[in-house]
Amino acid sequence: EMGPVNLVAINEHDDVKLRFEFLSQQETDLVNSKLSLESAIAEIEQTTTQMFQQTFDSVRSNFNQIFSKIFKGGNADIVLEKSEEKEEFGIDIIARPPGKKLTNLHLLSGGEKSLTAISLLMALFKVKPSPFCLLDEMDATLDDENVLRFVELIKEFSNETQFVFITH
Repeated sequence: EMGPVNLVAINEHDDVKLRFEFLSQQETDLVNSKLSLESAIAEIEQTTTQMFQQTFDSVRSNFNQIFSKIFKGGNADIVLEKSEEKEEFGIDIIARPPGKKLTNLHLLSGGEKSLTAISLLMALFKVKPSPFCLLDEMDATLDDENVLRFVELIKEFSNETQFVFITH
């Protein structure tokens, strides 16, 4: 009364059951791998953020020291600016040579801008010294007095770094 019986149904069931168990194991492996990757990414992000903050703080401190030294007073700072649209940061450079109000870099003279840039570059060098540095026309906007300040600063760093200057 039931009609024809499929005699291979038991074998087909076993095959489908094995395939289901295999795919279930694959799914479990993928879920565990995803969780492991997410954990690794979070750990890497935490470590890189911590390392960035330590390096940034060191550069910030060095920048202010070198700026004050090269300008014989004044102060400078670098500040992280967070973008509102993206989760990216920018860096805002604040420089106040002695005798001037806290000002935007655009309001500084060419020589003051150059010395500020040199101060930031040397602050980076202090954190992560390089054995070799090529500087192209760094002295172009500097007057004689500022060139002497620049040379004194380079002498300090010449123990760890070899400098090559290209001038006009």
